[in-house]
Amino acid sequence: MPEHRNKNDIQRRWDALKKVPFGKRLFDLLIKLYIPYTGSMSAHVQELRPGYAKVSLRDRRKVRNHLKSVHAIALANLAEYTGNLALVCGMPEDARFIVKNISIDYVKKARGTLTGECQAPIIPNNQKQEFSVEVTIKNSDGDVVVNGKLLTLIGPIKTDSR
Repeated sequence: MPEHRNKNDIQRRWDALKKVPFGKRLFDLLIKLYIPYTGSMSAHVQELRPGYAKVSLRDRRKVRNHLKSVHAIALANLAEYTGNLALVCGMPEDARFIVKNISIDYVKKARGTLTGECQAPIIPNNQKQEFSVEVTIKNSDGDVVVNGKLLTLIGPIKTDSR
């Protein structure tokens, strides 16, 4: 697959940090600073390239519900995070995005380490458009626990007109 021509800041940081000791953890810490809510669940980016993301979430008390499984909203957050990373790393630098709609299908109780995976389209330009992004979350046995779908709006970055 050819190299994506317009690497954005997130992809450049990932590419630089993944090569150094503890670089992936440092990337996760940067996400915590940049996106505090998403960072609060302490997910770990495993792989990241234009149009693709793989993110893991360890099962622990802070993401659990009263049924001793991972909370539905933590799963939705993992799906959104995974899908957004895959999408943003395949966008040109002069584009921005926002999730318009998210749908989550909870297939089975989520327990143990979970892995979200997304193959998103490469966005060729910054013109206004909608993209559907699908995310699958599996448990450590490889069973699908969540199927997520993000409807995302892409458009040009607004410039200050002052």
